[in-house]
Amino acid sequence: MPPCGAFCRLSFMNDRVALWRAAADAAGRGIVAAMATVARKRGSLPLADDAKMLVTTAGERLGTVGGGCVEAEVTEQALASAQRGQPSVVRHTLNADLAGDVGLSCGGTVELFLEPLPPSERMAQLCRGVADSIERRQQVTVLTALEWENGPRKLARAEGNAWVLGDWSGTLPWPTAGRGTAFLDTDSRLFVEPIPRAPRVLVFGAGHVGAEIARIAAGTGFHVVVIDDRAEFANAERIPWAAGIIADDFNAVLDTLTLDADDFVISATRGHAFDATIVERTATSGAGYVGMLGSRRKLAVVRHALEAAGVSPAALDRVRCPIGEDIGADTPAEIAVSVVAELIRLRRKGEEGRGKNEKQNSPQLR
Repeated sequence: MPPCGAFCRLSFMNDRVALWRAAADAAGRGIVAAMATVARKRGSLPLADDAKMLVTTAGERLGTVGGGCVEAEVTEQALASAQRGQPSVVRHTLNADLAGDVGLSCGGTVELFLEPLPPSERMAQLCRGVADSIERRQQVTVLTALEWENGPRKLARAEGNAWVLGDWSGTLPWPTAGRGTAFLDTDSRLFVEPIPRAPRVLVFGAGHVGAEIARIAAGTGFHVVVIDDRAEFANAERIPWAAGIIADDFNAVLDTLTLDADDFVISATRGHAFDATIVERTATSGAGYVGMLGSRRKLAVVRHALEAAGVSPAALDRVRCPIGEDIGADTPAEIAVSVVAELIRLRRKGEEGRGKNEKQNSPQLR
């Protein structure tokens, strides 16, 4: 089976958006497809907690549930589920011996929910609605019945919208229970898939480093918005992977933004004065992360000026500079890798593993 087939055209989309759009495309084209989603895992396994894969009878595949022999077997099982027209739950165990045989240093057990996606316009609408909602950074919850007695039973809900397949009459259960990843609700006989909104990365400055940060952050699941006051730098031809591009005065853009804990602000502009403006406007905001590209000396200069202007020391204590993991980064691409690695660590693990002031000492070019 080819690794992605016709789905390769979705290369610049968020992975999860691309997968749901591909599912909608298959359903709309009359192609039988199936999804495999992690429901529970234990041990050390080479797949994310929210891993998901789409396969079709036309030989297309998007996403991954770990690769290797396990993924090949899951692909066959998912297609078999699609042919039967019934969901199923499968368990795979990768023990130390098998892991060694296939060259993986891991071991554990994973349960996967396999669901057919029978082609129909209503299935296409549901999958498209989920993709659109994720792209708009809306919280989405998808429910799928574990048994389909009279055809597909699937329901998706986002902010103010719902898409329904099958009979959901009576009291509708909605067992999210504050969970952030998919799970089997055996009491309700449902597979529950909460899809949290993607964290947003706002890159101020579309120079060499800013563009690279945008590219790598978008490829790792962040919703990326790039802001620069130079249209020749901030444009879709130059930065096609960004979800949003704004070519406008930095202050004018900041006037329109509402920042919250899911926002990562990165100041990577071409000058200290611009960086100082962005730090001043965002350090006191609700953003979960405020970082500035540069050295400790630059931070000291900017901090001194902002304290003199009346910005509180407590707010400035939040500002990270230099930013990025300590990998000796030097080129724009290397710096971007180090910066996005820090964002991923914070997204996945919070402040574990390293103090916020332990930053890289290598130069950060712009």
